[in-house]
Order: sequence, then C-alpha cells, then structure tokens
Amino acid sequence: MRNTATNLTSVERLGRFSGTVFSIMCLLLLAGSACAQSTVDTSWAVLRAGFVDKAVGDRAAAVRLLGLLENNPKAAEFALRALADQKSEVRTAAAQALGNMKAKSALPQLRELAKTEEDPAAIMACARALIALGDPLGYNVYYAVLTGERKAGGDLLDAQKKMLSDPKKMAQFGFEQGIGFVPFGGIAYGAFKVVTKDDTSPVRAAAADILAQDPDPKSGIALVTAASDQSWVVRAAALAAISQREDPSLLPRVEPKLKDEKEVVRYAAAAAIIHLYDVKAGNSRAGR
Repeated sequence: MRNTATNLTSVERLGRFSGTVFSIMCLLLLAGSACAQSTVDTSWAVLRAGFVDKAVGDRAAAVRLLGLLENNPKAAEFALRALADQKSEVRTAAAQALGNMKAKSALPQLRELAKTEEDPAAIMACARALIALGDPLGYNVYYAVLTGERKAGGDLLDAQKKMLSDPKKMAQFGFEQGIGFVPFGGIAYGAFKVVTKDDTSPVRAAAADILAQDPDPKSGIALVTAASDQSWVVRAAALAAISQREDPSLLPRVEPKLKDEKEVVRYAAAAAIIHLYDVKAGNSRAGR
C-alpha cells in the first residue's frame, strides 16, 4: 500500500510538473505572438506615414511597395485609395501594386482609370495590372498605342490621343516596360540617374530582383548582404527581393532596416516584414 501511495504521489507530482511546463510554454508563445504583432503594427505605422508624405516620390514608393503584400486586405484597401491620389505618380504606383498583389477586387476601379487617365505611366500601369488580373481589357491600351483607337470601340480622350502621338511619351513607355524592380518603374531614366547619381546601382538592383526567384540559399545570403549596401537603390531592391523569397527566417535581418536613413528603404523593409509574418502564419501563396 505504501508503494502504491508513493507511486500515486509521484504521478501526481509529474502531472503538476507537466502542467507547470505547459503553462510556461503557453506564456512564452503568447509573449512571442505579442512581440510579432507589435513589430507588424510598427511596420504598418511606417507605411502609413509614407502614404501621407508630402514628397510625391516617397508617397508613391510606399504605395508601390504594397504590391509585396498579396492576400492582404488592408494593403489592397490602401492601394485602392491611392488610385484617387491627385498625383499621377501615386496613381501609377497604386495600379502597379494592385496588379502585383493580384487584387481582383480592384478590377472595376482599374478599368475606369484606364479609360479616363491622361498620364501615360498611369495608363500603362493600369493595363499591366488588368492583364495580371486576367482582364483582357488591359490589351486594349496596347492596341490603342498601336492604332490610336480603342479595340472595343469608342474613341480615346483628346489628351490620350495627344499623349500617344508624342514621341517623348512613347519613348517613356519603352523605358517603363523594361524596368521590373521595385520601386522605380514609374520614373524616366534621366530622373532615375539623377536620383541614384551612378550607373551601377540600377544594374545591381535589377540583379537583386532576379535573385528573388533563385532557390539557392547563397542568393538569400547575398540579398541580406545587399540590404546593407551603400546604395539605397540596392538596399530597397534587396529588401523587396527578400520579401518575394518568402523565407521568414530572414526576418531578424530585415527588422533593423525599419530605421534606415532612407524613406524608400524603410518602406521596403516594412512591407517585407508584414509579408514575411504573413508567410510565417500561413497566409501567403506559399501556404496555400
């Protein structure tokens, strides 16, 4: 009987110990979840500051980087609002973001903007977004560039006709079609060179964009290193590429970039952090 009592007491002690360990683990998990949520909230605050920035370029960059946040209703909502911005650069960024995030809910607004927009960059951004969302209406814009008329019938706006007959504007189209990395698809090459003050950073930024799809872990390490590059152009492109790789293990290396001296880099870091936490939670294309 004593042995039985002793055994029962041991079992009880083991049960109590296990319960204590379980409680501690729960507390640690809750603390980790709260910490992650705090970081995400801070990242949204950084992006919100960008959305209302008086500098058009910074505002456009923050909006364009929303395109990294696929399947994120809040990001789609902000991008839809930006379609009504007074500045065409921001409208262009919003259309690009909505296409990149595959926001099919934006189709009505994108269709309307493609019909009424007068800025060439914004028109082309709408066309690309529509095509990315599976809407053949986007091809109408390319048809209009070739013929001067809308494929589905109905004439172009006078301002659109003038734009399509302007060789400088058409040259701008060519440049925009060749730039694929975030967040510089909506500015002219001359302005881009003035901003970067060098010829190598655009090439390296484009290389970072390509490496986003490279499964080799060495490329991930290279992108993390590039996120601390002297050129803010390369830093921003590297962070965008890290987001696209969807590797949450890189989060600790991205989070410090929320304090980068350059606004665009901070926006890229914020968008990357939000997306990587989505991936970690299973709310991404990787988790479907």
